[in-house]
Amino acid sequence: MKKHSLQVAVVGVMQTNCYLLSNTETKETIIVDPGDQGNRIVQVCLKEELRPVGILLTHGHFDHIGGVKALTDAFRVPVYASEAEEELLAEPGMNLSAKFQGYSISLVPDVLLADGEEFSLAGFRIKAIHTPGHTGGGMCYYLPEESILFSGDTLFRHTYGRTDLPTSSFARLKDSLIHKLFVLPEEIEAFPGHGNATTIGEEKKKNPIWGD
Repeated sequence: MKKHSLQVAVVGVMQTNCYLLSNTETKETIIVDPGDQGNRIVQVCLKEELRPVGILLTHGHFDHIGGVKALTDAFRVPVYASEAEEELLAEPGMNLSAKFQGYSISLVPDVLLADGEEFSLAGFRIKAIHTPGHTGGGMCYYLPEESILFSGDTLFRHTYGRTDLPTSSFARLKDSLIHKLFVLPEEIEAFPGHGNATTIGEEKKKNPIWGD
């Protein structure tokens, strides 16, 4: 039986989806990709009496990590990311913060996750799926009991992430989509880093990655 509540806050100039996944029984909350406007997200948590317990990062680009510091300062929660994304998170030239934000962001995660690693947070079982392509350390988060996937910029509705940035690879992205995400149950709802949600079944039918 599903036990989650999911809110989305669209933040920053890149209109990034920041997700707040809450356990309806405890109000423990996971924050996914707080890309900007961290103080705004803090206020949402305080107003709704949510209890943040961790931050999940799908990848290290500036528009997915810009709000992390405000949240960790406010709630002292650990930050989770792929072990393959450590360098990009730390290097402002690679995470594009220096270029697009006008100031540098350098981030050191508290927990580095391996491909296929499973862990529990806020009462949810989560599987980390390494999906390189958009970045070398892209990570999707799959919650099988809740039938949801946080797909970051790997998978969008009817499209996929760009592959012309540091550590990007189109070949790896295509492999990640076809062999790691499209093998999940078709009813799984995928929540991307930008734009509207979709399902695995929908993308298996309509995503152009098949023909590219």
